[in-house]
Amino acid sequence: MKRSAEKYIYDMCVRYPNLAVVEDNVKKCIEKMIDVYKSGNKVIICGNGGSAADSLHIVGELMKCFVLPRKLSNSIAERLKKYSVNSKYLEDNLQMTLPTISLVNEVSLMTAYANDVAADLNFAQQVLGQGKKGDVLLAISTSGNSKNIVYASEVAKALDMNVISLTGKTGGELKRVTDILINVPETETYKIQELHLPIYHTICLAIESEFYAMN
Repeated sequence: MKRSAEKYIYDMCVRYPNLAVVEDNVKKCIEKMIDVYKSGNKVIICGNGGSAADSLHIVGELMKCFVLPRKLSNSIAERLKKYSVNSKYLEDNLQMTLPTISLVNEVSLMTAYANDVAADLNFAQQVLGQGKKGDVLLAISTSGNSKNIVYASEVAKALDMNVISLTGKTGGELKRVTDILINVPETETYKIQELHLPIYHTICLAIESEFYAMN
């Protein structure tokens, strides 16, 4: 990992000393996600309520620039010139991306599946369709016991995906199917969510730095 990426982990622990207990697993999470992106795979995220909003927030930081410019690659820019009369506009405004999907917004699929089959398997069904070996499922559950998140994680493991869980203190049932557990030292939902944000900001900042910082 680049020094610029490691600096974000150090900074997180300085600003939030109570997160020092998860520092090692945050670093492992970042290293795993870097490997995933370098291998051409993707990150899939799911969560409920506030954690659903967090999943969308993470997608927003990874799928476009967060704090660093992400100039379009020369190879894509050249191909755009071949196919688009608007290539200059596209080249100037499109940004390189880190492939990330949130499962919370597929309204037609989720309502149909909930009505026709089983609401608690909504995320599991999407993991089955979207996931592949080498991808990561980032499972967000403050309790660690959300059945739809646990089921999605079990399907992910069956597909040879890695599961990273962002939970509260106990880790809940997700511990059983998690490769890297980031369980913040709180038990109340809103306090857990307050600590999840600096963690996933750190993850996004560090990963972006790894791919787009100069050193």
